[in-house]
Amino acid sequence: MQRKEDIIVGLDIGTTKICAVVGEVTESGISIIGIGTHPSIGLRKGVVVNIEATVDSIKKAVEEAELMAGCEISSVYTGIAGGHITGINSSGIVAIKGPEITPQDVERVIDAARAVAIPMDREVIHVLPQDYIVDGQAGIQNPVGMSGVRLEAKIHIVTGAVTSAHNLVKCANRSGLDVCDIVLESLASGEAVLSEEEKQLGAALLDLGGGTTDLAVFAGKNIRHTFVLALGGDNLTNDIAIGLRCPHPEAEKIKKKYGSCVARSIRPEETIEVPGINGREPRKLPRQILGEILEPRMEEIFALVNGEVYRAGMENLVTAGMVLTGGTALLEGVTEIAESVFNLPTRIGCPRGLKGLADVVQNPMYATGVGLVLYGARRHPKEKKKSGRAGTRRKKRSSASGTATSSTVS
Repeated sequence: MQRKEDIIVGLDIGTTKICAVVGEVTESGISIIGIGTHPSIGLRKGVVVNIEATVDSIKKAVEEAELMAGCEISSVYTGIAGGHITGINSSGIVAIKGPEITPQDVERVIDAARAVAIPMDREVIHVLPQDYIVDGQAGIQNPVGMSGVRLEAKIHIVTGAVTSAHNLVKCANRSGLDVCDIVLESLASGEAVLSEEEKQLGAALLDLGGGTTDLAVFAGKNIRHTFVLALGGDNLTNDIAIGLRCPHPEAEKIKKKYGSCVARSIRPEETIEVPGINGREPRKLPRQILGEILEPRMEEIFALVNGEVYRAGMENLVTAGMVLTGGTALLEGVTEIAESVFNLPTRIGCPRGLKGLADVVQNPMYATGVGLVLYGARRHPKEKKKSGRAGTRRKKRSSASGTATSSTVS
């Protein structure tokens, strides 16, 4: 049995699947020792719509992960997504009284920067420092110890609906789990699939999930912009179900087995078998029809994301290109469509640099779960110093609606 404090669990509560990834912190890095997945029934577009069904799915995914890892899971890092998530950039400025900048000065300037009006029904999920300016000198990553009289900070604030965050925590709590922290899913995925060079040069991470498409723009090693679009793989499945007149579960199977986003690359002689509804005979159809259904929907999703990149003025920051992750990124031809819409080099992002079950999680659908483990591992020592054990955040999360998590400010 591994020591409890060395185990970090990422719980990806998605629209399509719930995935628990168990990681062990070792001296040589993170070793993945257990994975559990179960179909998700109680969520729609990243938001909990049925608590009992979600709790049941979480329990089954966690049990599977516990069995594989050979340990008991009591606390998790949980991902959050949904159309209610918004990100805003803010800045603050303070005067320095002492001879040099102290960590307390950094805390003061971040507090000044986050003093923006947030509606009562919204909760701060992350306060992410971008960079600091000391006496007009910009681009400083860590100002502690420097001399100066004026300190400015630029930060990115991620907020979400209070009820959505609390319902996620409630589902985890009812499953017998403490929630160490709630993490934006695109931020977690970035931990798993982006290299330091990509974060420094400037890259856009696009997490193509079942219910949502999450965008995170990184530059200068920090996050610059976040956006959640309430469209995803489920919309593609719906289109197939309507276009081919077949049940939703069968449409999902057809999408996974035969789906292609580029109709012209499919040979005319290729066919697919479509099951009939309510005892009707199955039909054979050209596979090209599937491409003609999926291609316009993927182009629409990418066009909406591209419009957001330009609206936020981030188009010149994405120098390294696009990185696609999430289960929908496994569709054939998805990178080709992305490159044509964004006019940027595009690759599929899989978790890398891990030990243990690394080959099992080397799949874009596990990016968020693995990213949550890596996110937790980076903040793990701080959590232990503060609380003595992980998972003491549940009471605070459940009762305080508008407070930011302290561990996200690093």
